[in-house]
Amino acid sequence: MRQKQEPTAMEKLAGVLERVNSVIGNTLCWAALGMLMLQFVIVLLRYVFGYSFIFLDEGVLYFHAAIFMLGAGYTFLVNAHVRVDIFYAKATERAQAWIDIFGHLFLLTPALLILLWFSWPTVRSSWAILEGPISVGGIPASFLLKTLIPAYCILLLVQGAAALIRDISRLKATAA
Repeated sequence: MRQKQEPTAMEKLAGVLERVNSVIGNTLCWAALGMLMLQFVIVLLRYVFGYSFIFLDEGVLYFHAAIFMLGAGYTFLVNAHVRVDIFYAKATERAQAWIDIFGHLFLLTPALLILLWFSWPTVRSSWAILEGPISVGGIPASFLLKTLIPAYCILLLVQGAAALIRDISRLKATAA
């Protein structure tokens, strides 16, 4: 019988990185509930009482954006992202590890770094002036929405690093 080995320092690091997205993902479950409740209030106010508030409508937009942008790393963590597995599904575990490593290093990381690089000046400028609402009467914090773009990139890069470490470990395990 094979003994369970103590995790290496790199695997422990991967666990720490994964915890970041795990905590955020579990928190976003509550944000989804908050968005649902806010949407219910909007419908109730509009169709029962005849009132409409732009800042409440924008609140749903803020919730929605936060859930999708901040939840991308968690989606990656739980392997619920879209995967085109024409070759991947039939590949051996070792080949899958190589495909994943290639994807992390040459597709995911460069794309996120480019997005981070080009979005940063806009985010920085938005924070410099504390950019106001999207619409008149809306939430006066467009800078927070724009901040979700680099946060998205960073959380996916964190999860990509954790996945890369796991894939290298998987590659080493299949070589033995």
